[in-house]
Amino acid sequence: MSRKARKNVGVIGLGIIGTRVAAGLRAGGFQVYVWNRSAKPAPNFLGSPAEIAESSEVIQIFVADAQALFDVIEAMAEAITPKHVIICSSTVGPEAVLEAAQLVQARGAQFLDAPFTGSKAAAEKKELVYYVGGDEAAFVRVRPILEATAKSIVRMGDVGHASTIKVVTNMISAVTSQVLAEALAIVQKAGLEPETLTAALEQNACRSGVIDLKLPKMMSGDYDPHFSLKHMFKDVQLGIHMANALDIEIPATTVTAGVMYGALNQGWGEMDYSVLFKNYTPSEVFDELPALEHVLAQRGGGQPPALPSESVTLSETASDLGPEPVSASALVVAEPTFTVLPEPISVTAESITTLNGSPVREMVPHEEASRIIEAVLAHVSSQRRELGVVMHETRHPAPKTEERAADVKPAAAMVTDVEKDAEAKPAESTQPEDDESKAEGKPVNFVRRWFVGRSQS
Repeated sequence: MSRKARKNVGVIGLGIIGTRVAAGLRAGGFQVYVWNRSAKPAPNFLGSPAEIAESSEVIQIFVADAQALFDVIEAMAEAITPKHVIICSSTVGPEAVLEAAQLVQARGAQFLDAPFTGSKAAAEKKELVYYVGGDEAAFVRVRPILEATAKSIVRMGDVGHASTIKVVTNMISAVTSQVLAEALAIVQKAGLEPETLTAALEQNACRSGVIDLKLPKMMSGDYDPHFSLKHMFKDVQLGIHMANALDIEIPATTVTAGVMYGALNQGWGEMDYSVLFKNYTPSEVFDELPALEHVLAQRGGGQPPALPSESVTLSETASDLGPEPVSASALVVAEPTFTVLPEPISVTAESITTLNGSPVREMVPHEEASRIIEAVLAHVSSQRRELGVVMHETRHPAPKTEERAADVKPAAAMVTDVEKDAEAKPAESTQPEDDESKAEGKPVNFVRRWFVGRSQS
């Protein structure tokens, strides 16, 4: 396609990926118009999504979550015509993508489900990989636009199929990073040089692109974001929600989500998700978690706790860095196989406003919300009492018992209502702490407890 024949392209969302895609499209000869929730000094920056639709027939969207996607589409709805093709390159899950497609198609326009894989470096080199689902005619029409920033395009069938694949591949990446952090921690604790693990992995079948990218970051402590923890956590939750809807148990992903939530409460959300290795830095293991303390204190009543943020983010990509922390709508976790709590943490739609003043959509029902989070809170509360940590003064004091230090509760016993947890009698365990752990005051391994609880249920 000649430069003269190329159509204008709109890019919405100027985060880590959106900014670089826009630059790649300009380098490829396209006239690019851009919009971001917060203004940025970018060429052809327009004042609203509607202005983008008025200037460009093909629009590629890079935003952080489903609510941001809906807000953008609704904001430009009146300007969308049958001439438009909307390309959704956000990781928001198949349910949200299908709803977004319906909104676009109701205006007579075409919609493509086109999430990507590849981080900051890949976007800079114009080497993203797009998974594309949707109508073939629409795909043929926009293929040159996608090819301008991609090294490969994989067709995935209908709208929703590409989003499903994107979520499950991110699940693999998240769990791989957590296991890699565990392996590196063992290697270092055993007295081996980290480079030994690198050399071994070079010749091992388990080696992967994720390992090649994340192991050097863990070893150097460089957590400059290529894919932020807060967005990976959001994607993992989408996977848990999908599995729950299909009645599939995914214990590895579920435990990883719990670890990620703890990392978010340490203030690591804006860092690369390889920051999970910081859990094994001796000075930072089991540090005080102010956000968790706040949640525990608020469980007695009053307003629902503010999770990392209640702001709705429109500008951030699925691998983005920005000033806004992870949105509250992203912090909704599908129900894993834990004891059901009577009052799950939730954020009401009335507490959040959107770009056009419409109420926030809830992509996951309240009754399915925050089960993993409650489990982690109960665990932290239990550990603090075992270690003699004084809780918030509004909390009930823990019961006094001479045998408490020797008793280890399985996870199934811990995951009870947090308000009653402080008064609950510790359950007997088939996995007692060893004497060395008790002498040093080390917390009991939560993952081990979780699997013990599962095996006894």
